[in-house]
Amino acid sequence: MTTLNGKIALITGGNSGLGYATAKELIAQGAQVIITGRRKEAIEKAAAELNATSFLADQTNLDDIEILVASVEQQFGKIDILVVNAGTSKLTTIENATEKLFDEVIDLNLKGTYFTLSRFIPLLNDGASVVLVASSSASKSIPQTSIYAASKVAVNAVMKIASVELAPRRIRVNSVSPGPFDTEIMEKTGLADPGMQHFIKAGVPLGRLGNPSEVGKLIGFLVSDGAAFITGAEYLVDGGQSLNK
Repeated sequence: MTTLNGKIALITGGNSGLGYATAKELIAQGAQVIITGRRKEAIEKAAAELNATSFLADQTNLDDIEILVASVEQQFGKIDILVVNAGTSKLTTIENATEKLFDEVIDLNLKGTYFTLSRFIPLLNDGASVVLVASSSASKSIPQTSIYAASKVAVNAVMKIASVELAPRRIRVNSVSPGPFDTEIMEKTGLADPGMQHFIKAGVPLGRLGNPSEVGKLIGFLVSDGAAFITGAEYLVDGGQSLNK
C-alpha cells in the first residue's frame, strides 16, 4: 500500500532498531524519508540500504537540532511526518544513581525529544502527524528503571499537551510505547543473554519479544489518513507485558 505517496517524513535515531524498521515501513508506503543519527558511518550505511536521506545530528545538543532543522528546511522545505525515536536506556537503582547517568538519559530521552518537536513545529505542514516513541516502562514499576521510566512518562505528558496545542493546525500527535523488542538495545543494556531473555519472555503474556517491524507498521498507520481522528493517544506495543504489574 502506497498510502504515504508525496509525504516527507523525518525519523530521529533511524539507523537501527525501531527507527530503522519505521523508516523501512514508511518508504514501503511511498514516503520520502529522512533519518538522523549520532554515528556517521551507521547513519550513512542505513540511508544507503533504505534509499533514504541522512543527516548527522546529536539530539541531546540544541545547536545540532537547530542545524538539523535549518538543513531540512533548506533541502525539503516543509515535512509531513515527524517520528521522534532517538533514545537510550540505562539501568541503575535509585540509591546508586549518578548525576552523569541521570543527565545522559534525560538529555536524550526528554530534552532531545522535547526540543526536536519544539524546533520542528514551524516546519510541519498543516495536517501533519507526529509520533513520539515512549516506552511501556512508563506504565510499570520495574527496579533499576527509575530514570528511564521517568523520562518516558514525561514524553507522554509532552505528547498530550502538544496534541492540544497543535490541534488548531490539524497536526496530530501520538505516542507509541514499545515493550521488549528484539533490537540491538538488548545487547547494549546487557539483556541479550539466554537466561535474561527467558526471564523477559516469561513476563510477556504473548510469550515472545516484539519484532521491530510491528512498531513500524503501527507508526505507519498512525501517520496515515486512516488515523485522521486519532490524536493525544498512547499506544502500548508490549505483548501485554504492562498488564503484569
